[in-house]
Amino acid sequence: MVARENPPWPPSLSCGSLPSRLPKLAQPMAAPVSVKPERGSLESTSVPTASMDEKAGYEVERGSTRAYKAALPNIDEKALMRKIDFKVLPFIFILNLFTFLDRVNISNAALFGLKDDLNLKGTEFNNIILIYFVTYITSEMPSTLLLKHFKPHVWLTICICGFGFVTIMEGLTQSYAGLLVARLFLGFFEAGIFPGCLYLISMWYRRTEASTRFTFFFNSNNLAGSFAGLLGYAIGHMDGMRGYRGWRWIFILEGTLTLVVAFGLFFLISDFPEESNWLTEEEKEFVKARLEDDVGRSGREEKLKLEDILRPFKDYKCYLGALLYFGLLVPAFSFAYFSPTIIQSYGHSAITTQLLNIPPYFGAFVYGMIVSAISDRIGQRFLFCLFSACLALAGFVILYVVHDNTHLEYAALFLVASGTYTAMPMALCWFGMNARGHAQRAVALTFQIGTGNCGGILAAYSFLAKDAPKYLPGYSICISTTCLAIVSACLYYVGVSRANSKQKAEDDGTEVKVAYYIS
Repeated sequence: MVARENPPWPPSLSCGSLPSRLPKLAQPMAAPVSVKPERGSLESTSVPTASMDEKAGYEVERGSTRAYKAALPNIDEKALMRKIDFKVLPFIFILNLFTFLDRVNISNAALFGLKDDLNLKGTEFNNIILIYFVTYITSEMPSTLLLKHFKPHVWLTICICGFGFVTIMEGLTQSYAGLLVARLFLGFFEAGIFPGCLYLISMWYRRTEASTRFTFFFNSNNLAGSFAGLLGYAIGHMDGMRGYRGWRWIFILEGTLTLVVAFGLFFLISDFPEESNWLTEEEKEFVKARLEDDVGRSGREEKLKLEDILRPFKDYKCYLGALLYFGLLVPAFSFAYFSPTIIQSYGHSAITTQLLNIPPYFGAFVYGMIVSAISDRIGQRFLFCLFSACLALAGFVILYVVHDNTHLEYAALFLVASGTYTAMPMALCWFGMNARGHAQRAVALTFQIGTGNCGGILAAYSFLAKDAPKYLPGYSICISTTCLAIVSACLYYVGVSRANSKQKAEDDGTEVKVAYYIS
C-alpha cells in the first residue's frame, strides 16, 4: 500500500506535493525539484513539479489532482479511462493470446504424433522446449528498447508476423534439427511481445489502476491455454487429412490464423500516450498530467542513455523483483508445457486430455480478475501476491504427496494454475510500476521478465519421461522455486517499506518530492 504520514488532502488522491493554488494562465513553468534519491533506487534524480502546455497556456502542478482537473475542466476522467481501456487493452490482449498459443502448442502437438514422426528419443523433446528460451531471453532487452525507438504498432506487428510465419514452418519441418531451428527463431520473434506490451500498459495507467489491467492482459495466457486445448481437440480430428498428421495441422492452422490477425493489429495497436492519434491534444495533456502526478515525468521524448540502462541495476530491490518472477516462472512454464502430459497420465485419451486441460486455465482467469480488482481497490500488492503463491504451493504439495486419487490431483491443478497465473502479473505490476519513467521502467521490466524466463530453462527439464507417472523431481523443483518466490516477495516488501520510511523522514512535512513505492 502507498505509505503516507497523515496527509492533509483526501486519502483517495495519489501521493505527490500538497495541492496548492489552481493553475493560472500564461504563468511560467516551475523549476524542477532536485531530489537526491536513495542510493541505487529506481527513482528519477529530478522530478518536475509542473508541466506546461505552450499552446493552451496552462500549467499543471505535479501532486495536485485538483490542479490538473481544474486546468482541464472539459475532460471527463472516467469516460477517458473507458476510452483508453477500449483502445489499448483488447488488442494487446489478442496479440499476447496468439503469442502464448504459438509458444505452448508444442505440448498439444506432442499428443498427436510429433514425437513418433520426428523419432524423438530421451530428452530431445525437452531440448526443443529449451532451445526456445536461448533466443527469447537474449533478445528481450534489445527488442523492448527497439519498441521505445519505433512506434509500438510497428514493432509489435513485425514481431507477430515473424512468429506466425515460423509457426507454420514448425508444421512443415521434417526433422528434429529443423524443429530446433524453428524454435530458435520463434523465441527471437516472441521475445519483445510480453515485456513490450507490459511496458506499453505501464505508460498509460497510474499505479493504483495497473493491477487489474496487468492481470487482464496476463490472463490472455490463460485463455490461450484454454483455446489451445479447444483447438487441439478440434484439430486432433483432422489427423491424416491431406496426408498430414494432427500435430502438423496444429502448427499450420494456428500460424496462418496468427498472420491474418497480424494484419488487423497493425491498424489497431495503440502507441504511447504522447503519440496516440485517437486522443485530442487536451486529452493527451490530461493523461500526461495524471501520470506525472503519480510517478513524475515520463521522459518519452528523451533519448536513451547508458546511465538510464544501468541505474536500475544499482538497486538491490531490482534483483529481488527478478528472483520473485523467476520463482513463479518455473511452475508456470512447467504447467504450460507439461499439464497435458500430466493429465494424460491419469489414463485419459489424447482428445479427452485436450478438453480437461481447459478448465484449470479458465478458473485461473476468473480468480485472477477478482483478486486484481480487490488489489487495485485497496492499493495493496504484497498480500495478494503472497497468498496466490501459497495457493500454488499447496497445489504442488498435493501433487507431490497424492498419487492414488486422480480427482484430487486434477483439483490440485486448479490451485497451481490459479495461484501461479495470478501471482505472476501481480509481481510484474508491483515491481514494474515502482520504476519511474520510460527508460527505467522499460529496463527494469525487461530485466525482471528476462531473469524470470531463465526459469523456462529449468522447467524444460523438470518433467522427464523417465519420471512418469509420479514426476516427483518435477514437483520438487516447482515447490522449491515457489518457496523462493515467497521469500523474495517478503524481502521485496521489506525493501520498499524501508525505502518509504526513509523517504518520509527526508520529506519536510509540507511536500512529498518523490512518490512513495506501492507495497
